[in-house]
Amino acid sequence: MIHIIRGRATEQQLTEMLEALETYIKLAVDIRRGILAGGAVMHADCEAVLLHDGSRQENVWGADWDPGAQELTFEALINIRPRQDNPSMDILAANTRETVEQIVRKLLGDA
Repeated sequence: MIHIIRGRATEQQLTEMLEALETYIKLAVDIRRGILAGGAVMHADCEAVLLHDGSRQENVWGADWDPGAQELTFEALINIRPRQDNPSMDILAANTRETVEQIVRKLLGDA
C-alpha cells in the first residue's frame, strides 16, 4: 500500500508500506516539500503518487528504507537525470542525499 507521509509515520503506515517488499520500503522523496511516498514495488509508482499530489519531478528522488536496520540507500531508476547532472541510479549530489536522508529519518526513523 502506498502512503504519502507528511508527518511522523504511524506503526500501521509502516506495516502497510512494508507489505510490498517485506524487508524494506521503496520511497520517492520530495526534497522541496519535505514529504515522501512509500510502499510500492517500484519507485516510479511512489513518484507518480507524489506528482499527482502536486510535487514537481525535479524535486522527487528515489531511495530505499530498511526500518529494521534504520538504513537508507539512494539507488533508483527515477534518479537517472542527466539534465540535473545525475546520470546514475545513485543520487550523486551530497546535498541532495543529505536532504533525502533528513526527510526520511524524520518521517520514518526511530524516535
